[in-house]
Amino acid sequence: MTNRNIPHDKNLDNSLTLLQEGYLFIKNRTEKYQSDLFEARLLGEKVLCISGEEAAKVFYDDSLFQRKGAAPKRIQKSLFGKNAIQSMDGEAHIHRKLLFMSLMTPPHQKRLTKLAIQEWEALIPKWEGAKHVVLFDEAKKLLTRIACKWAGVPLKESELEERAEDFYAMVDAFGAAGPRHWKGRRARSRTEEWVKSIMEGVRNGTYSAEKGSALYEMAFHKELNGRQLDVQMASVELINVLRPIVATATFIVFAAVAVHEYPEVKQQLQSGPPEYLEMFAQEVRRYYPFGPFLGARARKNFTWKEAEITEGMLVLLDMYGTNHDERLWSSPNEFRPERFKDWDGSLFDFIPQGGGDPAKGHRCPGEGITVEIIKTSINFLVNFLNYNVPVQNLNFSLSRMPSLPESGFVMDNIRKK
Repeated sequence: MTNRNIPHDKNLDNSLTLLQEGYLFIKNRTEKYQSDLFEARLLGEKVLCISGEEAAKVFYDDSLFQRKGAAPKRIQKSLFGKNAIQSMDGEAHIHRKLLFMSLMTPPHQKRLTKLAIQEWEALIPKWEGAKHVVLFDEAKKLLTRIACKWAGVPLKESELEERAEDFYAMVDAFGAAGPRHWKGRRARSRTEEWVKSIMEGVRNGTYSAEKGSALYEMAFHKELNGRQLDVQMASVELINVLRPIVATATFIVFAAVAVHEYPEVKQQLQSGPPEYLEMFAQEVRRYYPFGPFLGARARKNFTWKEAEITEGMLVLLDMYGTNHDERLWSSPNEFRPERFKDWDGSLFDFIPQGGGDPAKGHRCPGEGITVEIIKTSINFLVNFLNYNVPVQNLNFSLSRMPSLPESGFVMDNIRKK
């Protein structure tokens, strides 16, 4: 039954259109209908699409929505893993979320960023002798190396490139059909088998794991019923710690593009106040595309803005559109780090990695790590290096999910300052 009081797309199914329009699918229609919500059909299912700060507040109300059954199986088989934390609700979700939060504290962030600084600086001699460097490729490998070292996961240098490619292939698959999706599924299978063998080794004593490390804590975590996670689930959740760190390579590349395209920004990063780096990192996360939308299912029947939402209905929250909502952000399509100088830290108007309280809800617990890695990486590029940016295609498509500058950001004539 269609909600007659709200706009609805008249197409029989919007699945193909969603793949064609990508990040702008929901935003195009909220602007067309001048409404924060509309109905559409995706994969034959009636779906409510919502956008904006009020929408985010409703979406993150756990009395109204749950995550169980929201993520399609194809996403679980590539990006998240089957039955992982992203599909949990209630006390069980909060209990496991606290495990993730315990691994993302400021001391953990500091240790990870220290590793990042060391690894970036170690690359200088190699880069100085290279004809050119593709930043995206280098960032994926560096982030894989530091993520594993930080988490206590043994990683051979000979397998670094393969592991880095697999971690990102899982991310690259979420908005894809065909070869990209299947590549992501194969990457997940390989990664799960690799991590599972390590997890089994920790439990049987073949590998040692330092208490407090992500590997140790996942290996010996106990659920509310007092039982340890089975090896498969512990491996899936450890990947859900490592994979997002590697995915930060996307933000690093977009940040490098911003430095290149906005000379005044580069100047501020070099000689402006220290807090400018924080504002810059947040504006990179707001302005450039990362996650397009999130899904949840209604726990019960209720009405919001004249829409009759029925129990089990799938609702999609527009992340990209909310981060570019002109009611929330002045001139949202301009890159302006200064906008974050007086930002009040709202949990619902800025949602590049989800909204709400990260300790209790489904906002990404690793946001702090993401911001610190962006800051560390850009500080390195701006204040430790001189380099040229040759002519290349730095355009990125909003129809491709996830998006990335076409060239991956090529640098040449690199030398240490």
